Amino acid sequence: MSLRLYDTAARELRDFTPLEPGRVGIYICGLTTQAAPHIGHVRFAVAFDVLRRWLEGRYGYDVTLVRNVTDIDDKILAKSADAGEPWFALSYRNELATTAALASLGVLPPTYEPRATGHIPEMVTLMETLVEKGHAYAAPDSSGDVYFDVRSFPGYGSLTHQKLDDMEAAQDADPRGKRDPRDFALWKGHKQSEPETASWPTPFGDGRPGWHLECSAMARKYLGDAFDIHGGGVDLRFPHHENEQAQSHAAGLGFANYWLHNAWVTVGGEKMSKSLGNSLIVSEITKVARPLTLRYYLTAAHYRSTIEYHEGSLAEAEATVERIEGFLTRALRVLPEGTSVTPDPSVVPEAYAAAMDDDLNVSGALAVVHETVRAGNTALDDGDEQTVATTFAQVVAMTDLLGVNPLDPHWGHGSDSGNDVHAALDALVQVQLEARAQARAARDFATADAIRDHLGAAGIVIEDTASGANWSLARRES
Repeated sequence: MSLRLYDTAARELRDFTPLEPGRVGIYICGLTTQAAPHIGHVRFAVAFDVLRRWLEGRYGYDVTLVRNVTDIDDKILAKSADAGEPWFALSYRNELATTAALASLGVLPPTYEPRATGHIPEMVTLMETLVEKGHAYAAPDSSGDVYFDVRSFPGYGSLTHQKLDDMEAAQDADPRGKRDPRDFALWKGHKQSEPETASWPTPFGDGRPGWHLECSAMARKYLGDAFDIHGGGVDLRFPHHENEQAQSHAAGLGFANYWLHNAWVTVGGEKMSKSLGNSLIVSEITKVARPLTLRYYLTAAHYRSTIEYHEGSLAEAEATVERIEGFLTRALRVLPEGTSVTPDPSVVPEAYAAAMDDDLNVSGALAVVHETVRAGNTALDDGDEQTVATTFAQVVAMTDLLGVNPLDPHWGHGSDSGNDVHAALDALVQVQLEARAQARAARDFATADAIRDHLGAAGIVIEDTASGANWSLARRES
């Protein structure tokens, strides 16, 4: 079975075939750096990180992933003015917060992460091409505004399958001088109320980029005139992605061959946003929940399915992660010393691969992970070391392809300090477990229970199995 992805433009599943054999170019719309990111903001990055890992790990593609930074726009200028700080200082501070949040969740760094303000010449070149081809025009009042003429391009609306006359007016710029209220801003002329630092010279007048122009220009620079996949949140389909596609096609560029969109994280049925007061800032939530747990929570649902956050969501995710960790930890205790923990994508079960090839059906893939964990635990109880070794390798590989491998050094496994602490704790706990086993053998159940209670008070959970007692750290409350 080959990889099939749901293409928003085609509104159907399509077999994925890269434009260049062995190579894949992906452009995803990054965040506007107006504030620190909440978990709704970062879902897109986790979703496309899974896609990237699957393309690289399963198919061996050389993936170039571009994730832009919108470091200037109306909201950034407004918030910086309210805060009394330079817009670029506010923007950079939030860019660093975003980078830290994504890194904490194990999102692989992009190949390129261009900022809008670093690509003004490329935007001006694209804008001049559109004007020359009759698809864009400067405002007649010499304000510096430049608009895309939506009626000049018959394909406008094709991405979201809308008719032009049914669309609402574009709200991204002052309507003065527009030929049609739906014309959108390629360039916004400088206003006296805005700082001089937020303005660049162009043949049409000083100003700053409109939101949509930057992505077309940067995708072209780093991926070429045509590339494989453009992704982003479902809320970007219109107007942002519709406008990107229109201006790029109007300029004669092939642009994106596939369009992929991830769904929202909601709270009480509403999109998570600061305006609703329901945001969960990543840097704050990871103080009470492990980053691995949050990564698993954001990964577990199909990328096109809405995630409804509720009290207890992360506790449920933590319990699931602990089941996976528990098996891997038990397996390492019985497998030969030096057993490889390096993921081998070639060992994943066919059912897992089939699920992932079906438009990244992560929920189906995780069902295979949990079935394999159950089989591995049964093998541990039965003393079947060969099956333990097989299932261990499969679970490591499957979780790694999703970015939720508990044995990945990113989550602390394998560090010298982590190994030393765990080894010391294991030695102490094993002494207690041996004393408990001796007490039970002597039918001294009061002593055995007391040992268990003392360990429990210290945060050590004991699980009695057919092959003996195992221990793990108690789950933290989220």
